[in-house]
Formats: sequence, C-alpha cells, structure tokens
Amino acid sequence: MTETPPTPLPPDPGKYDEYRNVAARRRGLEQPYIAGGDDPELGETLTHERPYVRLLVGMVLVIVLGGFILGFATAILGVPL
Repeated sequence: MTETPPTPLPPDPGKYDEYRNVAARRRGLEQPYIAGGDDPELGETLTHERPYVRLLVGMVLVIVLGGFILGFATAILGVPL
C-alpha cells in the first residue's frame, strides 16, 4: 500500500498582499504564497499527538498533587520553611 503525496495547495489571490507573502517574494522564493495553517490530515495528526496530551496532563497532575503532598507533609511534620 503506497501513499500518494498530498496535492499542493493552489495560490490564493486574496492572500497575495499579506505580509507573509510580500516578505516571501522579497526573499526571492519561487512562489509568492506560503502554504500553511490548516493541516490537511488533521485526524492523523491528532491521533499521533494524543499520547503526548495524556503525558502532559499526567505531568501537570503529578506536579500539582506533589506540591499538595509536600505541603501537607511539611505542615504535619512542622518543618519550618
């Protein structure tokens, strides 16, 4: 099973004078339009990133709960800060 490469996006005449496009032409790029913004395969990208979201939420929970646990432990043991 071979994947076909995504078709290139056609230039948008309405975006021709935007800052990004003017800067691209000034740098001598071949096309005045810099494609980007919308992910053509959003579902696949979200599926690929889902484990990282879970990892991020887990790390935040560990840090927050760890702060509470350490705070309670120092309060119970009477350790001066």
